[in-house]
Order: sequence, then C-alpha cells, then structure tokens
Amino acid sequence: MTGVIRPGTVFRDQHGDVAQLHGVGIQRFGDTYWAWGEDKARGQLFSGVSCYRSSDLATWELVGQALAVDETVPDLRPDRIVERPKVLREPRSGTYVMFLHIDSQDYADARLGYAVATRPEGPYAYVRSERPLGHLSRDIGVFQDDDGAGYVMSEDREHGLHIYRLFDDYLGVTRIVSTTLTPQGVHGYESPALVKVDRVYHLFGSDLTGWSTNDNKYATATDLAGPWSPWRDVAPAGSSTFDSQTSTVVTVAGRETTSYVYVGDRWRRDDLVGSPAVWLPLTIADGRAALTWRDEWSVDPVSGLIT
Repeated sequence: MTGVIRPGTVFRDQHGDVAQLHGVGIQRFGDTYWAWGEDKARGQLFSGVSCYRSSDLATWELVGQALAVDETVPDLRPDRIVERPKVLREPRSGTYVMFLHIDSQDYADARLGYAVATRPEGPYAYVRSERPLGHLSRDIGVFQDDDGAGYVMSEDREHGLHIYRLFDDYLGVTRIVSTTLTPQGVHGYESPALVKVDRVYHLFGSDLTGWSTNDNKYATATDLAGPWSPWRDVAPAGSSTFDSQTSTVVTVAGRETTSYVYVGDRWRRDDLVGSPAVWLPLTIADGRAALTWRDEWSVDPVSGLIT
C-alpha cells in the first residue's frame, strides 16, 4: 500500500515522533528509499544525523543515528553546526560517503565534511572537513552522473554556487566544473539540488534570505560546465515556493514512468524540530520544471505514477 504525503505537515516515524528529515538527503538503493536528516532536538546546534527508510516516500521508519555527536571530534561536538547531510554510494568500492556542511555557530568556518560507512544506515566514520579548493562551503547538494562521476554543489558567498567534481573515491574535490550567480550577479544560490532528465541538467537553488522563504529558481544546461540558461521560477511567482526551501529532488524510476519529487523544508526558526516538510510532485519535461500545489498526493514506487 502506498502512503499519502501531505505537504505542509510533518512526517512521523513508527514511534509517532516527528521524523527528523530536515535538510534531508534521499537516495534509493534497491527497493528502499534511505533518508538522512538533521536531528533538530537541540535546535540549531548539532544533535546528530538521523537515518530513516521507506518504500513509498510517505511512511518513514527510524533506523537510528547515522552520525552521532562526538566530543572527541572537533567538527562533531554539540556546540557545532552540522547541516545538509547528503549521501552518495561510491560505485567502485560500494562505500557510502556522507557529505556535510560543517560550521561554527557564527557560520564563519564554512567547511565541507566527509564521513564513510559500509551500510547506508551507518554508523558513519568521520573523515575530515575542508574548504574545497580554499573556497567557503555552506549549503550543499550532491549528484551522481550516469557514468558514476560524483559532484558536490556548494554555496560560496564570495564567489557563487560552485559545482565541484569529486575524486574517484568521493573523498575530496578535484576541480570546479562551473560557477553560477544570481541574475543580479552578486552571489550564488544556496540549498542546491541537481537532477538530470533527458540528458538535460536541472539545477535548483534558493536565494539568500535567511530563515525566510523566497521564490526558488532553476537553470538548465546540457553540460555541467554550462552554459547555463537564465534562472526561472520553479513555482508560481510570489508563492515563495509554497513557503518552502528546496533540499533535494528525488527521481522515482518506475516500470511505467519516471516521476520527480521536490523535497523542501518550511523552516520554523523557533521550532526547528517541528519544521514541516513541503514535498510536492515536480513536473520536468522539455527543459522546463514546475511545481503545483497538492493537498494530498502519493507516488507508486513500482509504476512511478503520481496520484
């Protein structure tokens, strides 16, 4: 049975607790969707990365903490900021690599963190953090291309939104593939997500408005190096992306069709642990992407059909 997704509400796990799917990364391995989210039990400060699994993107089972607070690791102390957990499976070794935004409470550190595990649920062993190629790194997203090459998208306030090519083992970046700026040319977009449809790359991002939502944008290219199209609204103008910020885009490849799911956060600064999820069907075709509000909807992971 396929569960129902209700945008603007919270998901609850098998215990009835609010699922900590904030700033979430989602991957499908076999018939299971795995999700890694920020545990906001202590508000903005690091409480761990929670891991969940689902068969339908609607009903989530808590597996446990994939990455826990560790007083002996400077980046994982409880006074740190650890956000945007994303995971890729490195195809040569099968290692699961978690990418993280690592920061200080004043967001001055701006680093990219790496952790590894032999199973999607972990536990993940922390490796290190860096400023990739010397650049600031805050909100991140990840992408794996058809040939297995891995990429990290990272917001660098001083220069723009970078797309980095990863080393073959995914534990570092080799080069900047492209850098994009907002139409005003003053900075890049944050909370990036990237999906490839019909050989066209679709790059999504949010403007820099703090905890307030805005009209998220997307651009397209047939090569990750660009050129990238002008940025367009992904939702109706003025809707502030239905009062949400993109976290990732999930591809649901079924037997009958392939569908796409926009996964967004509606941040409540004074109640981060209870911040609602705004997950909606995302129509992508002919180089265009569009979100439409649905009070309730479902996706069948076998057929790929959305109802």
